[in-house]
Amino acid sequence: MEPQIVSVPAIRLTGLAKVFGSVTAVDGVDLDIADGEFFSMLGPSGSGKTTVLRMIAGFEQPSAGTIELNGTDVTRLAPFERDVNTVFQDYALFPHMTVMQNVEYGLRIRKVPRATRRQTALGALDSVRLADFGDRKPSQLSGGQRQRVALARALVNRPKVLLLDEPLGALDLKLREEMQVELKAIQRQVGITFVFVTHDQEEALTMSDRVAVFHDGRIAQVGTPEQIYERPGSPFVAGFVGTSNLIEGPTAAAILGTDGTFSVRPEKIRLLPAGDGTPTGSDEITAAGTIVEVIYAGPSTRFVIDLDAGVRLVALQQNLQTSSSDVNELRNSNVVLRWRREHVVAVPTTAETLGR
Repeated sequence: MEPQIVSVPAIRLTGLAKVFGSVTAVDGVDLDIADGEFFSMLGPSGSGKTTVLRMIAGFEQPSAGTIELNGTDVTRLAPFERDVNTVFQDYALFPHMTVMQNVEYGLRIRKVPRATRRQTALGALDSVRLADFGDRKPSQLSGGQRQRVALARALVNRPKVLLLDEPLGALDLKLREEMQVELKAIQRQVGITFVFVTHDQEEALTMSDRVAVFHDGRIAQVGTPEQIYERPGSPFVAGFVGTSNLIEGPTAAAILGTDGTFSVRPEKIRLLPAGDGTPTGSDEITAAGTIVEVIYAGPSTRFVIDLDAGVRLVALQQNLQTSSSDVNELRNSNVVLRWRREHVVAVPTTAETLGR
């Protein structure tokens, strides 16, 4: 029998903690990130995700725990001694240098010969579709182009790990969505491990192979986007990642026939007029209520419904054949909500820290 080959993770965090005075910013994080993975650290402000990124980069020293990069303990090494690069939200480009000079900068510091330096930098710019922009200054570029220059400058040294600290946060919505697609395509092309910090749930779900959801300095859940969204591991994850309806206590017993805490996503719920005669399937849940708010958002509408059983739920409906006037007329209407039993997810009430 051949021995099993176990790959060494690109990043391994063990018992990682960081204390600032009386504040514990990171509290015992254990995490493995695979080589070549697009990994996102998602959480609200103050959850510890950026502090973890800064400790991986070497900009902050841990109060406890260890950081390994490709099997080597780098916990006490300086940033320049680690095979990582960081892309920041503000791009940090040198305004007096051209695009080419910005991208070449790291190679010049390493005393790479000029011809090799130029060829390597041109390849990096080509990978972000800016090969023809080398002579421009950063001030002559759009926000998305400056972001791609920052990315090319970080990639030119071919680090084993690229750290991205909310790099799309300064962009407008349309450009941010375009850059999400581009970043993922670039990551696939270069094959480098990307660690991406964001507070934007949709961004994390769109781009990532796996996501770690941070809460109060700990990891609340680690998993694929589908696992995080469809099977949240705690009420916090259910509420933070997308919109979720929590049904618990006596209300759960009345609607679902069992005690506990459960989640059902708004897009899983169908709205029917009160008194609708459509038969209820054996695998369906039905609950009556009143629409108290209607939020029209173009492609879809969010309905806020107060159920007779005493809980408020949100339902999402695609506007396939309706307009804003159509859906707004439904406010204060009595309706029946219906969803499949398989879309009801039991949610653990005690969030556990998950790691590797």
